[in-house]
Amino acid sequence: MEIRFVNQKDCIKVEILWTKFIKPCLPTPPHLQRYKLSFFDQLSEKEHVPFVLFYAKNNFINNSTINERLEQSLSKILTHVYPAAGRYDKDECSILCLDQGVSYAKAKVNCKLDNFLEKTRKDLSLASLFWPHVNKNIDKTNSMVSPIVTAQVTEFECGGLAVSLSGSHPAMDGFSDFKFLFEWAKVCKMETPVEKINFLSFNLGNIFPTRDISKLFKSTYTPIIHQDIVVKRFVIREAAMSRLRKKCIDESGEGLTFQPSRVEIITALLWRAFIRASATINGVDVPIKFMPGETKMELHNFIILIRDTVNKVVASCVKASPDEIVSTLVNIYNGSVRSPEWGGNDEVDKVLCSSMCMFPLHDTDFGLGKPALLFFGMKDIQMFWLHDTDIHSEVGVQVDLKESYMQLFDHDDDIKTLMFIRDANL
Repeated sequence: MEIRFVNQKDCIKVEILWTKFIKPCLPTPPHLQRYKLSFFDQLSEKEHVPFVLFYAKNNFINNSTINERLEQSLSKILTHVYPAAGRYDKDECSILCLDQGVSYAKAKVNCKLDNFLEKTRKDLSLASLFWPHVNKNIDKTNSMVSPIVTAQVTEFECGGLAVSLSGSHPAMDGFSDFKFLFEWAKVCKMETPVEKINFLSFNLGNIFPTRDISKLFKSTYTPIIHQDIVVKRFVIREAAMSRLRKKCIDESGEGLTFQPSRVEIITALLWRAFIRASATINGVDVPIKFMPGETKMELHNFIILIRDTVNKVVASCVKASPDEIVSTLVNIYNGSVRSPEWGGNDEVDKVLCSSMCMFPLHDTDFGLGKPALLFFGMKDIQMFWLHDTDIHSEVGVQVDLKESYMQLFDHDDDIKTLMFIRDANL
């Protein structure tokens, strides 16, 4: 038994009741016991990417039953997502799928879900308390023994549940994580037999095999770690989205020759607000992928840059061979992502943006209904997270920024325009 505390003023205490390994309900066949990572997997840090879904108590199913079904359904789904239950091999280019199991923790917390959700209106980072717990006896630095996927189910005093999942990024990218979670929930709710489960195929390593990346990239860098991350969230309503789109088109004149998507518009707004905050703090414009002094700061300028850059990358890959796609990616990294000019040192501000719009996250139903709150996290990295709410015409935005940046970002005119419903439960 282990107890974890959040800041004392909130008096939230999570107690780990037990941890164990959940293994596939059927053994992985010998021909699948070595899963080869792909070239793209090699580029990912081995950091875990956790997320949590919070559910109110469902009167149609008691907690002893749901706990049993959660474990059984996880075991079933692991039969099809066998790399998740394995461990990295010593070469770190493959996973030994010997059914070692997913680390699974059961916990309880000393508050009711409604009270907790109210606290998150002021401090969303409290949700990180529910990230999956890993047994302290496991050597987290040894990838050959450390679990690739960890999960935790935490029960509130009212009977509500927090279900969290975290996967090591080279083995489980965002799409795999969300698909895994959604299918786990569906199998749990429907009590689907293992032989009826359909899931992804795992063959990207055959198309894009691992390579000696030390010979491909000019340089590498250590990611900058930010310890003072503040997390906030808001909802962008459909009416506000329509007004923003019309404003962008009207102000651009002949500049916009296409109908911008909601993700493009929101990303552009967040990006521009971040640039202003960084410029205020550092006293200079930020050298991200627009040219300060040459490119105007109008919203449609950012939208065009986003659209043109994405289209250029997609077009270069449409008819390309696997080797040509790798070459394209290497050129992008050498010219931008991994070079000092574009974020390879601590003199350049970086913020990542990840859109989960169109992923059915709010439809992830374990038999408990739709989640009352979603929370994502990279722990120490500045991020913008976009996702659909339960009303799919709306967009939820989670902002993870350094505290000094958040203070300025929060008061930016663009952001104040968006925040009609500040800190509403998503």
